[in-house]
Amino acid sequence: MTKLYKIAVIPGDGIGPEVIQEGVKVLEKAVELTDVRFDFHYFPWGCEYYLQHGRMMAEDGIEQLRQFDAIYLGAVGFPGVPDHISLWDLLLKIRKEFDQYVNIRPITLLDGAPCPLKNTGKEQVDMLFIRENSEGEYAGAGDWLFKGRDNETVLQTSVFSRKGTERIIRYAFETARKMGQSLTSISKGNALNYSMVFWDQVFAEVASEYPDVPTHSYLVDAASMLMIKQPERFQVVVTSNLFGDILTDLGAALAGGLGLAAGANINPERTHPSMFEPIHGSAPDIAGKGIANPLAAIWSASQMLEFFGYEELAGSVLKAIEQVMVEGAVLTPDMSGKAATSEVGDRVVEVLASMHAAAKAQA
Repeated sequence: MTKLYKIAVIPGDGIGPEVIQEGVKVLEKAVELTDVRFDFHYFPWGCEYYLQHGRMMAEDGIEQLRQFDAIYLGAVGFPGVPDHISLWDLLLKIRKEFDQYVNIRPITLLDGAPCPLKNTGKEQVDMLFIRENSEGEYAGAGDWLFKGRDNETVLQTSVFSRKGTERIIRYAFETARKMGQSLTSISKGNALNYSMVFWDQVFAEVASEYPDVPTHSYLVDAASMLMIKQPERFQVVVTSNLFGDILTDLGAALAGGLGLAAGANINPERTHPSMFEPIHGSAPDIAGKGIANPLAAIWSASQMLEFFGYEELAGSVLKAIEQVMVEGAVLTPDMSGKAATSEVGDRVVEVLASMHAAAKAQA
């Protein structure tokens, strides 16, 4: 029987619609020789919707999304709408409402991808960041006191619950064990004497249950340096919401740039839909020009395939991305090419088609 997955597509703002269109195109090609099909349903939410309706998504948007198997998001943010509104009223709202407490960002230097580090290859840059995605520094707790006065004071409170901290660290240990790799925790316990000391304590407690998993712990400033000087130190990495957000952008620079940066927001229990997105943002300066790099969106589509259990298909998509980059003939300007967004997507589809033809010939 054909397996049908219902996918909510939120193209969003800026270059979001342009890159998501290519991701959808690749997903449809990837499953062509399988019993998997996707039913894509589009939602016009984002900053333009906000300017028309005074909100980033429909009032019952969360209930509408609840019926889907996954969410495919393009980008959030555009001039004219404050960033804290566009972020908190759409992206973070979805993450929190659907308890997508695991953020997965691969930092992998694919064949053909540019790396700013000299004499560094894919063997050295191959990390999997697991970022706490539901609380921590982005919990939204705090206050703004005495607005407009000379004693104006703001409080931004990080929230680290035992449940939230332990479940993300345990998820990371399970992942590292499954992959046969080491696990590195990144914190700042020397300065943040409550939250990060607690994080380090929980990491040590959970580590005692996984004696087969080699572990390392670094302060975030030292980790930033080591990611540049010795990236091979890092395999699976677990860290807090803020540190994970920052360090994965650094990692993206090592692995070819934001045009290759993919992210997955996972609800491991699958009681709610998970969400997949490129992490490059809406790039309003190039929106509508047809030159945005769609490879991050395509990579995030492969994460969706992997989440659904189709690892081989997901791997085929990554191999197709690598072949396109190795060829070097059809790339967008950010990768020193001259191709349009749609041309890159078309080339990935062509490579997948040739893979399908080869597989069919062998069958």
